[in-house]
Amino acid sequence: MRPLPNWLWLLLLVGFSGPSLAQEGLSAVTVTTNADGSQEYSLTLQVLALMTALSFLPAVVIMMTSFTRIIIVLSILRQAMGLQQSPNNQILIGISLFLSFFIMSPVLDRVNNEALQPYLAEEITSVQALERAEIPVRNFMLAQTRVKDLDTFLNIADIQVDSEDEVPLRVLIPAFVTSELKTAFQIGFMLFLPFLVIDLVVASILMAMGMMMLSPMLISLPFKLMLFVLVDGWNLIMGTLANSFGLGAG
Repeated sequence: MRPLPNWLWLLLLVGFSGPSLAQEGLSAVTVTTNADGSQEYSLTLQVLALMTALSFLPAVVIMMTSFTRIIIVLSILRQAMGLQQSPNNQILIGISLFLSFFIMSPVLDRVNNEALQPYLAEEITSVQALERAEIPVRNFMLAQTRVKDLDTFLNIADIQVDSEDEVPLRVLIPAFVTSELKTAFQIGFMLFLPFLVIDLVVASILMAMGMMMLSPMLISLPFKLMLFVLVDGWNLIMGTLANSFGLGAG
């Protein structure tokens, strides 16, 4: 995993686009000397764009990585087991975040080696670094995006492309998110089935015994927990989520 400063730089390189990075380097403050000898200080447009882009970092992490699929699957799993607050939201988000770091590590390594390090060494400009950083991220999203979803947003935007490399990010990102939602719900459905069977069996037994006032969820919860532990559920869930992306996609 890359150190935190490198990770922030990676997000900035991926999340930036536009003429604000057309010049080489970022001049934080401009000092203007007036005729009377006084000085005025002003921020440049590049720094203003940089500060604005910081507010998009959470959206970049959530919508352009594996985070969306992971958090939805874990939330459905918690609901299927009948656990309302355990694991709580903070734990689920933490698990999703660090598992996303693990899954995205090949992509981040390519961005770091091909874009970030040459840019920090002043071998390439910020625009060139952005173009290089976009390639592995784009390849990752394209590998996880369904053709149907991509065609849908291309038709909505009325854009004709000859190859996937020509798909703009403003079309690729919503198509990628749509595909991630569908995949997450498909995985969640498969996880829900065994726990649903346990609920049905317990409810049928309770009705046959005439225990109408006893909640089936209360009785089935220990059996669902036992089943999940016996099959080593967390190992299966984490391994399935990681393998569903393919670590070589980046």
